[in-house]
Amino acid sequence: MRRDSLFFHADFRRLWAGDTASQVGAFAGHTVIPLLAATVLAATPFQMGLLTAAETIAFLIIGLPAGVWVDRMRRRVLMLRADFVRAALLFSIPLAWWAGILSLTQLIIVATLVGVATVFFDVAYQSYLPSLVGREHLLEGNAKLQASQSVAFLTGPGIGGGLVQLAGAANAVLMTGVGFLTSALCLLRIRTVEEVPERNEDAKLLPQIAEGLRFVFKDPALRSIVACTGTCNLFNGAFTAVQILFLNRTLGLPPAAVGIVLAIGGVGGIVGAVVAGRITARLGQARSIWLVPLLTWPLQLLIPLAEPGWMVALIPGALLFTGFGIIIYNVAQVSYRQAVCPDRLLGRMNASVRFIVWGMLPLGGLLGGALGEAIGIRATVWFAIIGESAAVLWVVFSPIRKLRDLPKEPIAVG
Repeated sequence: MRRDSLFFHADFRRLWAGDTASQVGAFAGHTVIPLLAATVLAATPFQMGLLTAAETIAFLIIGLPAGVWVDRMRRRVLMLRADFVRAALLFSIPLAWWAGILSLTQLIIVATLVGVATVFFDVAYQSYLPSLVGREHLLEGNAKLQASQSVAFLTGPGIGGGLVQLAGAANAVLMTGVGFLTSALCLLRIRTVEEVPERNEDAKLLPQIAEGLRFVFKDPALRSIVACTGTCNLFNGAFTAVQILFLNRTLGLPPAAVGIVLAIGGVGGIVGAVVAGRITARLGQARSIWLVPLLTWPLQLLIPLAEPGWMVALIPGALLFTGFGIIIYNVAQVSYRQAVCPDRLLGRMNASVRFIVWGMLPLGGLLGGALGEAIGIRATVWFAIIGESAAVLWVVFSPIRKLRDLPKEPIAVG
């Protein structure tokens, strides 16, 4: 193993360990909380859509100003605060359950506030990595962190579903809170001293937000990436709103089996993260962004064909390949974004991208919940999967398709 590998970077290992713990807890929660709403609180499809929207609505409400604030603060400190806040909020769910006062309203409020903390954590985290490892290690760093996300995607839903089966959904929420606390403890051990950002107290909020948005939209490659990811997330939000109901009620799977089915996609993601560097080097970063998704994302069309019995296997088979394609795409496009953005704009660039692409998730969740009530669960799954698969056309029919590699130096800002 090369001595310049990030395996030998102690502070990156601490960030990596903390991120892994946080991701496992988060993905367990993404299974546990909807199962809690569906099985214990008897939520309707529209209520499930509201819950899905609540998890990400903060990206629409505070996503853009969060980028300005992140650029003014030490990012590790901000991540620590977000972890502690998320843990405290999630611990309130089992406490309410034990007291006999848990309601769907509380779940929606907690999901919304956890989403607010997640906005700050995610924007700070993506802006922190270049200063911690250097721009020359971004591809390796993002691949390793995406591997953690894939492991979490693989194990989190299975752990969550199993805990729901064994201990009840409300008790299983503790797993998510413990994951965030573990993340905070790992971040506390990072020794690299972070420079205090320059602060211009006279700078106005709106012009600074506009500067971040201009940077994203003036670059054709970034524009197409944002359009692709945003479209994919819109339809993924619609699918997420009804996926638990589809698996549990339409296909008749128990909670533990739901977790296992959703976890299979993580296997493809792990493989994708492991080989992302080699694939990107062989194909080129630009081709990795459009060709790999074009070959893998349409396999999601197998999902709505599933029926009770052996045809349920179509779902994990489809998730396996699409998970692989999504991770390759994410490693390539996130590394590109971080490489071409000047340090002083990283928070605002990441916040602008997140505002658009994550802001589509709550809109998709509301859309999926409304369609689930109006046209039925399976028809909604068809609608969502077709739209999600077609999102890749944004990058296929863009200037990216004519390139092998993308620029790796910051774009000049006038």
